[in-house]
Amino acid sequence: MTAYEVAVQAEAALGEGPTWDAAAGRLLWVDILGSRVHTYDPSTGRRTVRRTDQHVGAAKPRAGGGLVLNLRDGVGLLDPDDTFRWLHRDVVPGRRGNDAAVAPDGSLWAGTMRYDEAPGGGTLSRLTGTGTGTVEVVLDSVAVSNGTGWSPDGRLMYYIDSPTRRIDVFDVTGDRVSARRPFAAIEDGAGFPDGLTVDADGCVWVALWDGAAVRRYTPEGVLDRVVPLPVSRPTACAFGGAELTDLYITTARTGLAAPHPMSGSLLVIPGAGKGIAQPAFEG
Repeated sequence: MTAYEVAVQAEAALGEGPTWDAAAGRLLWVDILGSRVHTYDPSTGRRTVRRTDQHVGAAKPRAGGGLVLNLRDGVGLLDPDDTFRWLHRDVVPGRRGNDAAVAPDGSLWAGTMRYDEAPGGGTLSRLTGTGTGTVEVVLDSVAVSNGTGWSPDGRLMYYIDSPTRRIDVFDVTGDRVSARRPFAAIEDGAGFPDGLTVDADGCVWVALWDGAAVRRYTPEGVLDRVVPLPVSRPTACAFGGAELTDLYITTARTGLAAPHPMSGSLLVIPGAGKGIAQPAFEG
């Protein structure tokens, strides 16, 4: 595998949520604590940065253009003309939006967490944007709702509540998930699972916070690849580029007394594998 490269040199406090926006040919990612949404076009090197009014846990493309944002006080929609409106406002003092993902059916699965990471203080909700939109809390007692992704056939959903040190898996039937069970466990001393992505072979890639690595697990939950990184806090990973063969990795520098010079940057491993085209939010 080709070694990592620096795609975007940055000093994001808490870089997160890389997402390939196929329609625009660019990568989206956020700096949660910096309240910024970043874009990067690898074909031209063009970058943009947009400031949000609140901490932003995730930004995903919408089918009709614009973005859906998982913010501190709920989920909002950014229209193509830059107009903002709330899809679901849910103000809970001490809580913010965290990682989010778009399911194969176009719904948004948005996580929350308390700033103090208190157990049971977070949630995972499913949101639709058609008509007036709907919101359903799927999990109501998590600590740090993080990586969420689906198998290539859409029959399984993978999910991380970071303090559990596990990747869990659910069965998917329609818009419902059931039969939650452990898929893979991260051993003591290897860090905490954060964001994840699923590749075209059905393997699960996960970034290890305080683990200085990204790992790949087979569909059977067997560890088969470890990619060491120079930064201690990789946060999430996603395949991007025109052929979905490059693995992009967001990183963080928050809480580090002496962060590595690359901490907070967007890294990339060219030719790491083959990703799955990610759907846009239908709203």
